[in-house]
Amino acid sequence: MAVAQAVLVLGLTGAVFGVVLAVAAKKFHVEQDPRQGEIVQLLPGANCGACGFPGCSGLAASIVAGDAPCNACPVSGNEVASKIASIMGVELAPESEKKVARVFCQGDREKCELRYVYDGLRQCKAQHMIAGGAKSCVYGCLGLGSCVDACKFDAIHMGPLGLPIVDEARCTSCGMCVEACPRGIIQLVPMSQQVTVLCRSKARGAEVRKTCKIGCIGCGICQKACPKDAITLQDNLAVINWEKCDGCGICVEKCPTKCIVRRDNAVIIDEAASAS
Repeated sequence: MAVAQAVLVLGLTGAVFGVVLAVAAKKFHVEQDPRQGEIVQLLPGANCGACGFPGCSGLAASIVAGDAPCNACPVSGNEVASKIASIMGVELAPESEKKVARVFCQGDREKCELRYVYDGLRQCKAQHMIAGGAKSCVYGCLGLGSCVDACKFDAIHMGPLGLPIVDEARCTSCGMCVEACPRGIIQLVPMSQQVTVLCRSKARGAEVRKTCKIGCIGCGICQKACPKDAITLQDNLAVINWEKCDGCGICVEKCPTKCIVRRDNAVIIDEAASAS
């Protein structure tokens, strides 16, 4: 009898709670704009957060609310943005040039020696916290592949000599690899910009020569040779103004350490394929 009473009480309690929850759900139900569901279906579903909103559903809600532009998703591309604009009944802003991730370092294990043997967590941030990392150059890539782990689109692979290689054809400009790098050596740059200074060292030239065979020594030769005044020296590092650069390549020829390079998409794709 006691067991039956307990079951009966439990059943009645569950029924009461069920009714209360049903009434509450109906009372506090918020109607969702049907456009939000349509937009979610168009978005990639990666929930990478590159748009600055909490996942694809969060972005869709913000677009419908007017808090985000139709092309806020850096992953989807202009075709999806156009479809979203059509759903929202607005005109899409002019398409901006695609940006891709570039690794501003060439100091692989053959060109930049180690100061110590690291045997800790296989995370770049963890190694970076121990005396500035194992690399002789305290500005260079640590080579543990945190950027590869962060990429949800299989656009980065570790090369055979311990440097990440970006497949620009796959890169979606999400910026997750940029956030994952504790050194700040990965940047998003316009895809058309093929001449880059692949170094982030701010050390003086004499120190750079001791630590890396291919780092920028701040000699200023590229700055003097550039016919467009597109190169300046900032903290002992050559920096290219992409708006002024016309890709002539004179700086590439003049650079004594070969840290300024010209790269095209085919080269990067081939390297990524060979490294995978």
